[in-house]
Amino acid sequence: MASSSASARARRQDHIATGVLTAIVAVICVALVAIVVYIVGSGAGKLFDVSFLTGKPQQFKAGGGIGPELFNSFYLLVLTLLLSLPLSLGAAIYLAEYAHEGPVTTAAKTIIETLSSLPSIVVGLFGMLFFVLQLGWGFSIMSGALALTMFNLPILTRVIQQALEAVPRDQRDAGLALGLTRWETTIHILIPSAMPAIVTGVILSAGRVFGEAAALIYTAGQSAPMLDFTNFDLSSASCPWNVWRPAETLAVHIWKINSEGVVPDLAAVSSGTAAVLMVCILAFNIIARIVGRRLERRLTAE
Repeated sequence: MASSSASARARRQDHIATGVLTAIVAVICVALVAIVVYIVGSGAGKLFDVSFLTGKPQQFKAGGGIGPELFNSFYLLVLTLLLSLPLSLGAAIYLAEYAHEGPVTTAAKTIIETLSSLPSIVVGLFGMLFFVLQLGWGFSIMSGALALTMFNLPILTRVIQQALEAVPRDQRDAGLALGLTRWETTIHILIPSAMPAIVTGVILSAGRVFGEAAALIYTAGQSAPMLDFTNFDLSSASCPWNVWRPAETLAVHIWKINSEGVVPDLAAVSSGTAAVLMVCILAFNIIARIVGRRLERRLTAE
């Protein structure tokens, strides 16, 4: 009798806990969906407006676009990934496969975790003091890309390290037993096995970098010169590929026009830019899931 009473009480507690956790998840999902729907819905009219997506911004009259800002956002993202991905991959491989447990490894992991939790505005201030002022690069794409690399490097390193450590130990032992060196085992066995998680982490971090604003305000600048895609003079401010020119991104553009408040159609431009930014970040997350699943099926032969 006591046993059945205790069993009934345990089931009741389990149902209550399940209900509470389900309610918490439901509230979070509803809040997130509401935010996405509100932002995208507010600027939905601009999402398919070609003149808005490709036009140049206006300062004192209505009808401006976000063409330069949209290009700058993707250009900075590509440069940041080109700079941070090889470094983070090398650091993650060393920490996961070569580093022995000790004070140096512990210190390295502590530094990485500390850097990954730094506010982006702190990284931006350092970038301004060092890249912009000390090195004399001024507000430029290169200054912004290096600041974003500092912001992204510890996050990517941690993601790739965890992906490598998640590979079963048996696969390492099998590669070494077949006569492969540790480097060959890492390149031919561990990285392919961890590739789905690595790709997912890279794409998700790309979404975070794409929407960054604080670090870029102090490094890449708040001006967006009109770009001429027929101009290949890398010393020209209108050359899109010039890494020494200032570059205002979508997130910085939202902050700038709202802080200045001089654009007549401020609400429409701000909502449209936010909607474009939100759609791009959602696309990064969807692509991460699709690519991760396909790679997992392909590499694991499922």
